[in-house]
Amino acid sequence: MSDLYGRIIGTGSYLPERIVTNAELEKTVDTTDEWIVARSGIKQRAIAAEGEFTSDLAYQAAAEAIKSSGINKSDIDLIIVATTTPDLVFPSTATIVQTKLGLGGCAAFDVQAVCAGFVYGLDIVDKYIRSNSCKNALIIGAETFSRIIDWTDRTTCVLFGDGAGAMIVRADNVPGIFSSSIYADGAFKELLWVPSGVSTALSELEMGRAFTKMKGNEVFRWAVNTMSNIAAKTLRDNDMDASQLDWVVPHQANIRIIRAIAKKLSLPMEKMVVTVAEHGNTSAASIPLAFDYAQRDGRLKSGDIILLEGFGGGFTWGSVLLKY
Repeated sequence: MSDLYGRIIGTGSYLPERIVTNAELEKTVDTTDEWIVARSGIKQRAIAAEGEFTSDLAYQAAAEAIKSSGINKSDIDLIIVATTTPDLVFPSTATIVQTKLGLGGCAAFDVQAVCAGFVYGLDIVDKYIRSNSCKNALIIGAETFSRIIDWTDRTTCVLFGDGAGAMIVRADNVPGIFSSSIYADGAFKELLWVPSGVSTALSELEMGRAFTKMKGNEVFRWAVNTMSNIAAKTLRDNDMDASQLDWVVPHQANIRIIRAIAKKLSLPMEKMVVTVAEHGNTSAASIPLAFDYAQRDGRLKSGDIILLEGFGGGFTWGSVLLKY
């Protein structure tokens, strides 16, 4: 087994300036602040401005992460962007961010696993580092999810927002990432999906009708059970139990999902990092956004044992257990 570990040495995040509150949504769709908060815990979300793209959000978060890490950006030898809303069909958003950062030559690519995308990206980074193929990785979760939302559909438009979060992960002999695991089951794609694409329904994209569709009750049950089970398995695989966790940073989809996971793991909500009220569901950005906010407000301490877990359309899911 490799003696190298991926260790988080810097974090950053970015939210667009425009904040859309539940009160504002009340004016355009048949909903209320009380209904949204009761169903999801969400009070507001940030929405990207016209002409503001996923790479712009990703760049801002990346610049913050690089600054906080203290490394020279030229030391970065791998860039991964987890996103469902890339700037272009190609090239990848990662290469666009690479150019914005003034870098060139290192590997750069996107990962598409929707809300589990950042966990997928960290899993890849961990494998690169353990195989001695990478020394300093920049991983970003970034979304302009508002671009694939039907703002007349109250079942989805109240849930999602835009944002970006980033981490610098360095190869180290000191344990950082203990383990990571990722899974998928495409049999359930129609429970949460955008039923249009470049190959299958280009006219829908051209006419701006490529919108997210979700069967909320089924997704809720799957998310709770899947994330609870993978958390338990991850702990067993590392000879730990939930009481040894200092923090859980779950995908920020819905406060009811987060509460249900905490209950299944017999963890107090005080150990769950929760930002869903302020950010909404930012898909691949939600975990690194929440992590950065908890780091900046002083909750995360050196030596803390932290579990990250995500669940997204596909279905895709995964977890990362680490020492901060």
